[in-house]
Amino acid sequence: MKWPLILFFLQAITGNAVLAQSAAPYRPLHGGQLNAPPVPASPDPLIRYRWANPHYTDPLQVYTLYPLKANAFPAASFVQHHNTFNVKAPGTLMFDFGVESAAWLEFDADNIPAGTEITMSISEYNEPAIVNAGAAHPVKTAVPVKHGNTYRLELNDALYEGVRFGWIHINKAPAPFTIKEVRLVCQVKPVNYAGSFSCSDTVLNRIWYTGAYTVKLNLMQDYFGAILMERSDRHSWTGDAYPAQAASLVAFANYNAVKENIRRTAGKDNGIPAYSLYWVLSLADYFNYTGDTAFLQSLLPVAARRLKLAYREYDSIPSLGFMGWDERLGAGFEHPQLQECQDAYKMLCIHAWKDFSAAMLAAGDTAAALLFSRYAAEKTAGFSQGSASFERYGVHAIAEALNAGLTNPGVLQQAAACFKDRLNRLSYSPFNQYFIIRAMARSSFIPQALTTIRDCWGGQLHYGGTSFFEVYRPSWNAILKPNDAPPNNQCGYTSLAHPWGAGVTCWLSENILGIRSAAPGFKQFVVKPYLQNGLTYVKGVVPAPSGNIAASFDLRSGQCELTVPPGTQAVKVGLPKGGRKIKQLRINNRLYNTAVEDSNYVYISNLQPGHYVIRIQYRGMLNSSTLQEPPLSCSQHTFIQDSVTSGSWRGKYGKDGFTFFEEGARVDESHLPSYIGSITINKAGFIRWQTAATDPRALQNPAGNGRTASAIITRDPLPTQQTFTIDLPLKEKHPVCISLYFLDPDAQQRRSAVEIFDLDTLAILAPVQLIDHYEKGKYLRFTVDRPVRIRINQVRGKNAALAGLFFDRP
Repeated sequence: MKWPLILFFLQAITGNAVLAQSAAPYRPLHGGQLNAPPVPASPDPLIRYRWANPHYTDPLQVYTLYPLKANAFPAASFVQHHNTFNVKAPGTLMFDFGVESAAWLEFDADNIPAGTEITMSISEYNEPAIVNAGAAHPVKTAVPVKHGNTYRLELNDALYEGVRFGWIHINKAPAPFTIKEVRLVCQVKPVNYAGSFSCSDTVLNRIWYTGAYTVKLNLMQDYFGAILMERSDRHSWTGDAYPAQAASLVAFANYNAVKENIRRTAGKDNGIPAYSLYWVLSLADYFNYTGDTAFLQSLLPVAARRLKLAYREYDSIPSLGFMGWDERLGAGFEHPQLQECQDAYKMLCIHAWKDFSAAMLAAGDTAAALLFSRYAAEKTAGFSQGSASFERYGVHAIAEALNAGLTNPGVLQQAAACFKDRLNRLSYSPFNQYFIIRAMARSSFIPQALTTIRDCWGGQLHYGGTSFFEVYRPSWNAILKPNDAPPNNQCGYTSLAHPWGAGVTCWLSENILGIRSAAPGFKQFVVKPYLQNGLTYVKGVVPAPSGNIAASFDLRSGQCELTVPPGTQAVKVGLPKGGRKIKQLRINNRLYNTAVEDSNYVYISNLQPGHYVIRIQYRGMLNSSTLQEPPLSCSQHTFIQDSVTSGSWRGKYGKDGFTFFEEGARVDESHLPSYIGSITINKAGFIRWQTAATDPRALQNPAGNGRTASAIITRDPLPTQQTFTIDLPLKEKHPVCISLYFLDPDAQQRRSAVEIFDLDTLAILAPVQLIDHYEKGKYLRFTVDRPVRIRINQVRGKNAALAGLFFDRP
């Protein structure tokens, strides 16, 4: 059942009356009103709400959100009338609230009969959620707590969770009763949208606002950048906060909140050297946006300690701990000392030294500026101008080199090699993807960066996301329906509202709207919009301490506007030409004849505070061409699933060789073919089932009678153990058919995902494969021509379970 959209916004009108029925930890929405214009691109239910005078110390507030859609299973158990449900028999009600929220689930009922048994569930996706051990309540299903006539799902002391979907399970119903006012009670930190973004590409508009909303969701009472879903890691991670705070500055201008989060994490690096440097970069970003010299100087001792430690450890490389979830970055905590991680970390050191040196120079501390500049110069002096120093660099390391300002021919040559491949330039995490698109913008790959943004962040919207995820692969959309449970993996249970994915919001403001600070606090700034590759207009606001910088540019009409706030100067403004020549240029209705131009822009300089109306008359045809790139595809794309053969493999699979998992991760190599080297299994657990000797699901023994029912498994629910890998070194360069046999004989509703990587380069070779309904056993068959790593990920069910590997020549 679907109700009119107006119910989605009733929280601002009826919130107080509903919340009065039960105690809530925060006051209902107050101190503002719905007086801002609507923004269709935004998923935020409160996009129109503006607080009169929000302050970073304000306590959280709560508002009520009603479901957009309700489904009943079975339908005969319920009679629905809007948001009231007459319960006649056991069954389940499922609610879609249309948007991810920081919330808890409630309903009202005043006549529940004795003996009735009810549980409630919540999730970010369309099944009740489960997260790792360590959370206050790993299973997001529980008996509701009664408060008068209100029944609330309480899963932790803070109450809130990441919620889009909710369930009410009527497990036992001795007599009919009525459920009313099903709702989410959503918490929000009072913060107003100060920035904005709009362009001719509606997907980019949605991406900007979704990134902003993801940050806003995760603004907690006293800290910044928490992970929304409670899975035992709810605190501000210093590295995660770096892109999140960048997005927050352009979207909300909540300078004090960012400042306080930097201050409160000054003594923390989460045990991750790269995160220590991201903290330094966050401090430099904050100073660049605000010009707050006193705060910068107050934390100079902390930043200096971090930067000096990085200098001392630069050549020996510290224990990195973590560089990212991407396989090429060591898959998180699994292999963080890979060469690519070391190279990326060294470039990050140079980046931090340079950026902080620039900040200290702008702040007037030349001694500190010279020290960190010397560090950077010393460590870059050894790099040759040619490609030899960088030819081993993968996409993450070369991105960090560009972000560190290295632009010699060797870097640019390797960047071109890394960025030209649409699949190669995709990282597994939007966190690392942000660093890659920043590097692409610095090396004139903005058209390709826009493709990557649509692949990564646009793909998450296509999945159904209303906030951005911890990890994501575009091929998920080929195997999952909208809002299906995503794969869990080396990051553990995947978060679908992770603020580290919001950096793209800042990127769009800086590179498409084109507004960048050229002096601390935007005392000077540059405006250079990107209107190429099919983009025809862009409009938006970047907040600055002295006022909003507002700009709009329209290639078709030639109408542009720019507001330069008091106390600032637009030192350079690029007016896009769209492949044409400029016939006439007027600023505030006065002819302007002193512009400088290149092939893409006409430039005006040193605009003083004020509002400028710019009119351009073009000569020639608008260049509306767009970058044509090949489809996003993998080298390995042919897979066969077999759910018929079951355990009777002899004569069909493994003619060259095989291995069963009868003793855990130790591989019996006696039956392997000669072209397979020693197999390495990482992170797997083990299970053995008691099945009948004739059970057809169990694998036939290689010779004689009997069958085997055992498997290596993911070690759910331990944190980050929702995955295991199998490394298969091929000794010969010829195609090999590999068949994986999955088994679920105890009917635990196992659902698993398979990823395949080049073992040498760790590049992904195939779209992610989903294996489900394998109670009777199921094979996944594919062909490879090189050494590979196979990663098995849990999606749903007790764990992922792999019983055997089989090898055949095609």
